[in-house]
Amino acid sequence: MNSKTNFDCLKYRVETEEPKTLLEDLMNAYGKEVWNYVFSITRKRDIADDITQEVFIKVYLHLDSLRRGASFKTWLFTITRNTTIDFQRSTFLRKVTLFDWLEERGGERSVEQEALEKWALNDMWAMVFKLPAKYREAIILFAHHQLSMKEMADVLGVTEVAVKSRLFRARQKLAKMKVISNYGSV
Repeated sequence: MNSKTNFDCLKYRVETEEPKTLLEDLMNAYGKEVWNYVFSITRKRDIADDITQEVFIKVYLHLDSLRRGASFKTWLFTITRNTTIDFQRSTFLRKVTLFDWLEERGGERSVEQEALEKWALNDMWAMVFKLPAKYREAIILFAHHQLSMKEMADVLGVTEVAVKSRLFRARQKLAKMKVISNYGSV
C-alpha cells in the first residue's frame, strides 16, 4: 500500500470509526516496533511500556497533522523518538534500573545452536548498546526497523549524508569492539 492510500485509509478511519477501535488497531499493527525502538533507546522495559502508550495517544490525537503522501511509519518513529527524548530529559529516568533486552524465539533448533545464537546475538546487542546514542539509533533504525536512509534522516532530523556517516562510524566502532572482545585490548 502506498503513502497516499495509507493516508486516505487513516483519514477515513479517523472520521468514521470509534476512536478506541482505531487506537487498538494502530497499537496492534505498530506497537511492537514502537516498543522495541523505545527500548533500544532507553534500555528499560517499564519505561518502554509507558512511552509506547504515550506515543500512541499522541499519534491518535495528532493523526490530522499527518501530511498527505507522508510515510506513516516515518511519522510514527519521529513521534516515538521525540517522546523518548523528552522522557529522557526528565529526572524520573535517572531513578530507574536497567533491564535485559527482550528477544523473540522461533523455529526448531538444537539446544547448542540456540545457545550459540543467543550468545552471539546478546554479544552483538551488548556492543550496539555501548555505542554513543546517535550511532546506536542509526544502527537500530537500519538493522532492526529496516528504514531507508531518507526515512532515517526524517526520523533523526538530520541529512541523509549524516545518517550514512553515523552508520559508517557505528560499523567502525562495532568492528573495533569485536576485535577487542575477540583478542583482548589492542
